[in-house]
Amino acid sequence: MNNDKILLFIGKLTVWLLCCTCFSVQAQQPPPRPIAIYVNPAQGLIFGAFFQGVSGGTVIVYADGSRSVTGSIVQANLGFPFSPAIFEVDANPGTLITILNGPDITLSGSNGGSLHLHLGAASTGSPFVATAISPGRTQIRIGGTLTVGSPLANPAGSYSGSFLVTFIQE
Repeated sequence: MNNDKILLFIGKLTVWLLCCTCFSVQAQQPPPRPIAIYVNPAQGLIFGAFFQGVSGGTVIVYADGSRSVTGSIVQANLGFPFSPAIFEVDANPGTLITILNGPDITLSGSNGGSLHLHLGAASTGSPFVATAISPGRTQIRIGGTLTVGSPLANPAGSYSGSFLVTFIQE
């Protein structure tokens, strides 16, 4: 009978030690570090080649890399690429990041004229949670809508400008 009591006591002690072990093992998330944003200079927001009709219209480049037009604009495949702007974010996994597009901008033409640019939504949505583990980076694509007027207002040529995108670490 004495042996039965000892085994019962050891059994309870083992369960108690296992519970203590489960509760005493804890992890702490890494301390926050500032996010780093990288711009791919070869992958800016590019609308490619197109022809405008009498009334103009819009050229839209989407975050997924596709393009569409409205109005009297005709897409041209003359070897000029089109693409969304690509940014890369280096952040701790689980970091909440909000993207704020800057104001609409005016692009200046090489032969005169100007075009209106409105930035589109980010491919990740906003806010989003960073998932890549460093040195990997979370990729964000942002498209836009280019408003094109008549050929007199917007003569053929190359149009360029800069836009602002703000990434906020929450």
